[in-house]
Amino acid sequence: MTRTEGVVLNGTGGVWNVRASSGETREASLRGRLKKESDEARKLAVGDRVVLDVDSRGSHWAIEEILPRHSALARRSPGGGHGERTVAANVDQVIVVFAAAKPEPHRRMLDRFLVIADANSLDARIVINKIELVDRVETEEAFSDYVRAGFPVHFTSVKQRIGLEELHHELEGKMSALTGPSGVGKSSLMNAMYPGLDLRVGEVSESVNKGRHTTVGALLHPLPDSGYVVDTPGLREIATWGLSSNELDSCFREFREVIPLCRFGNCTHRAEPGCAIREAVESGAISADRYDSYLRLREEIEQEEKKAGRGTRR
Repeated sequence: MTRTEGVVLNGTGGVWNVRASSGETREASLRGRLKKESDEARKLAVGDRVVLDVDSRGSHWAIEEILPRHSALARRSPGGGHGERTVAANVDQVIVVFAAAKPEPHRRMLDRFLVIADANSLDARIVINKIELVDRVETEEAFSDYVRAGFPVHFTSVKQRIGLEELHHELEGKMSALTGPSGVGKSSLMNAMYPGLDLRVGEVSESVNKGRHTTVGALLHPLPDSGYVVDTPGLREIATWGLSSNELDSCFREFREVIPLCRFGNCTHRAEPGCAIREAVESGAISADRYDSYLRLREEIEQEEKKAGRGTRR
């Protein structure tokens, strides 16, 4: 038998498409031993590095081993359960795409995506697409809070080919998870940077101002410059299920240096005396909008903790 390593691109019905180190894509099933011993069939995700074996006739490929992951992007299991579903393994960065208009950007949703990336210990990069539809100076100012917080922010236009080269450079040689609401132009953006990639393009509904999803499951696409992009559905089910309310503040990167300055070690940053976070918001050092997102997310997580019977204080 011939063994080779590969990367899982996608899978359905127990059959996985794996890109072998030779560059060829192989259809492979999971070795029965793995299913019985560790239930890896449930855990296997796009982006996983695996070892393939082919039988003596060269007609059937099987996944013999799943190699350790260095990272994972996870979301809540379907149906609102508290189990984990790994969207993609071995991700290097999350590219969060929003439109400058059509549909209008939702900052609270953007903050949620950034928190989830941080909770998964993943770097995040923000893309504001369709910049040709708005006043660029005003839009850059509207998102300046994120630049001050330390996030790379790209302003792009497929129609006017603005910012594409810079974003393309940041994808080279990396495995990037592409996410954000539907209708913001994720597929069009990738197709413009990589002609021939041929991601499906959705349309924005004028009646509801929301796009309809064109991607039905996570797909890993090899890029010409040795990187990969994980094309996901809109990830509307992405949630803070794996994050405790006591950890949330550290997922707002501009809070981190300020948190130790709070008078109380268990400060929730709501009404406690000597709260350095609130003082920073009042002085303008921390964005009031970002702080409001923190409060809303914390309340949401605490409600989940109450339902699950978990405490909310440090």
